[in-house]
Amino acid sequence: MITSSPSLLLFCLAVSLLLLLLPLPSHCADPDPLQDLCVADLSASISANNFPCKPLSDVTSDDFVFDGLRKQANFTDAFGVTVTTGNVLSFPGLNTLGIAMNRVDIEPGGINPPHSHPRASEIGIVIEGKILAGIVTTKNVYYSKVLTAGQVFVIPRGLVHFQLNVGQKKALTFTAFNSHLPGSTVLPLNLFAAAPSIPVEVLTKTFLVDEDAINNIKSKFVF
Repeated sequence: MITSSPSLLLFCLAVSLLLLLLPLPSHCADPDPLQDLCVADLSASISANNFPCKPLSDVTSDDFVFDGLRKQANFTDAFGVTVTTGNVLSFPGLNTLGIAMNRVDIEPGGINPPHSHPRASEIGIVIEGKILAGIVTTKNVYYSKVLTAGQVFVIPRGLVHFQLNVGQKKALTFTAFNSHLPGSTVLPLNLFAAAPSIPVEVLTKTFLVDEDAINNIKSKFVF
């Protein structure tokens, strides 16, 4: 017959409490893949965090190559920035891999306006030009730095950030993410160009201005 001493019971209780307090394993972004490859079948509906896999018999070498970041798209928006995305929607080979990349072109005086990526952290490198890169924490602390070619910046997941071209020439950066679909919440568009529109009363109370001021801002985002 085996008896338990008070010391042994206390030890077992301590170990049990320690196991409860230890952090459980968690994923920083997308879940890990369970197969060699899973090229997205974009014709199917997204399931959980991934697209269904294209049948292996339909996979080709082209599924693993994306040339969409080779050249600059035209500047067409009010901010003077063009963001070319290389995520799973444009590059199906990224499905389940937990990575993506963007090309960001900013004309002189242009801005990649305050935005956040809800599903990924970001790292970027300045290829040409000079930008002011800034982030704001959840405690409203602002960090910023003027960056030039060759310098790298990082944006923690979910934090509001921006890049402003403070140079005399076009700026170019490439950014990478630890999600195949990081998402982008662009604050001015979310607030002033949502469809259907956010009630003007909500915006006047939020920004402590009158209705004319809100309508004036909203008029800038009619595309």
